[in-house]
Amino acid sequence: MKSLALLLLALPLAALPATLFAKEEPRAKHVFIVSFDQGAPAGIAKAQMPVFKEMAKQGAHTWEAYTVVPSITLPSHTSMLTGVGVQKHQILWNSYEPERGLVKVPTIFSLAKAQGKVTAMFVAKEKFRHLVLPGSVDLFVCPKDVTAGSVAKEFADNVAKLKPDLCFIHFGDPDVKGHEFGMDSPEKMQAFADSDAALKVLRDAVAKAGMEDSSVFILTADHGGHDIKDSKGVTRGTHGDPTSDDVTIPWVAWGKNVKPGFQITAPVVQYDTAATALWLLGVPVPDSFWGRPVVTAFVGQ
Repeated sequence: MKSLALLLLALPLAALPATLFAKEEPRAKHVFIVSFDQGAPAGIAKAQMPVFKEMAKQGAHTWEAYTVVPSITLPSHTSMLTGVGVQKHQILWNSYEPERGLVKVPTIFSLAKAQGKVTAMFVAKEKFRHLVLPGSVDLFVCPKDVTAGSVAKEFADNVAKLKPDLCFIHFGDPDVKGHEFGMDSPEKMQAFADSDAALKVLRDAVAKAGMEDSSVFILTADHGGHDIKDSKGVTRGTHGDPTSDDVTIPWVAWGKNVKPGFQITAPVVQYDTAATALWLLGVPVPDSFWGRPVVTAFVGQ
């Protein structure tokens, strides 16, 4: 009931005209959206993730943001990167199926490219190719070894020369281990720790490239999850339901113009990430967006 109430509270924000967030001077030069697949706040709280937790403490955060339903990877990430719900973007499948084609609504990458921005995606799952509209992403990388460490290494090898204005990074390890071993398993906790180490690689690479002072990191997730017993009685993790365990996600902003040590109390929904990224870059937020920038997280707002 709590999650439903907060989602309903978000509706008046979605009803505001997007012209309120028309093109302005950029508030950040670079925006890095980092998604921890199956990154439930309850799991993060139990895991050894000092980098993530310190960024949440230093920046603006909420542990009660909410994803879309169905709370599964590709539909959820599509909302995160298009600013609309599943009813609008219609990505309801959850695997790479080339015959289905590409997403039929604009992405934040296509909107950013239209404003001359440099864009990139570093991901652990091939299915994200469904979001790569023609000419919208300057560099798309899905390494053969899809661990968080490999994704982070690809980022570190490319960020200084590319200097992306808008970049999405996806760590899939927590989802893989959660499905196989369960939500609170040692293997899942290690996957969180490995992803946190990869986050440090991102931070270090951005700093080394001289971009940190002009950047904002948004740390979030596509969904949470819950445990079930399989046919052999073995505990496995799953997700997709409208329950609090599945739909509650973290949302952290850290970097330029972020309010320090700030707890976000306004409702935050999955598609608000897309609107926030465009708003930070000074790219107009389309009227078609359901999401609205999380302005309370930033100084002067």
